[in-house]
Amino acid sequence: MTAPEAPHLVVTGDGLGRLTGDGLVELLDLPYRDVAELLRAGHGLDPAATAPVRHTVPLDSLTGALRPPLASTRAVWGVGLNYHCKARITGRPLPTAPLLFLKSASAGSGPDATVALPESISRQADYEGEVALVIGTPMHHTPTDRAWAHVAAVTAANDLTARDVMATSGNPTLGKSFPGFGALGASVLGLGAVADRAAIPLLTTVNGEPRQQASTADLIFPVPDLLAWISRYVLLEPGDVVLTGTPAGTGQDRGCFLADGDLVEVSVGGVLPLRTRFCAESSARPPAGHPRPPRTESLMP
Repeated sequence: MTAPEAPHLVVTGDGLGRLTGDGLVELLDLPYRDVAELLRAGHGLDPAATAPVRHTVPLDSLTGALRPPLASTRAVWGVGLNYHCKARITGRPLPTAPLLFLKSASAGSGPDATVALPESISRQADYEGEVALVIGTPMHHTPTDRAWAHVAAVTAANDLTARDVMATSGNPTLGKSFPGFGALGASVLGLGAVADRAAIPLLTTVNGEPRQQASTADLIFPVPDLLAWISRYVLLEPGDVVLTGTPAGTGQDRGCFLADGDLVEVSVGGVLPLRTRFCAESSARPPAGHPRPPRTESLMP
């Protein structure tokens, strides 16, 4: 039996949708809320590749209406300094092992989100365009040559970081876990549809201006090495996300951080662009049950 083609998935208000090559979204007859929940069911992306279609809509009609494709992801792992170009521009020595951190799942946001800049505690909110890997089957003590077999898909990520908070606290998770700082999407592309998994292209623009452009061919720790390293210590489960690092060109590199009204777009080869707009904290309503934190002058740059 021929294996089903790797699907290209989005999440809408009507559930999972499968993108076609002619700009249409086939809304699927599946019970899963998002791609992470689908993967936790234990059958990979195959159910989405073969599911019956309830109805079809043009992708253009869903502009601004796509939902986070990985909203129920339980763990997002990140890695610091994993591009040679980033090491060169910062003058930092190459790490001898991956520099890992966890990003709070509560920081998640999706396509076309508006994220409040945490100005009461930070003046250095920064974008980090990244290629994100979506785990499809459990990984633990996985050898390097088997690592790709556990990856179900790729997507785009914006690993937003409050640089000053991270520096002052010495804690990457604190600097990277403000509400909305874990943007993923806008779509999830099955690994079998990735043109060249060894050189997945990445482009980040700010207000239409290119700021980061690289591919995973420049990684210090290539994907198989990175995943094998993490799996030595951690059980990676279906639906977990592993960020692969950010290349040169961040606001930190340019001395220019995010401001009210900025629009950041992260494009990963084959995936719909991930767009995030930023607003002043004073104009954003805090989430219910989460009052705005008090001003902490000691964390100001």
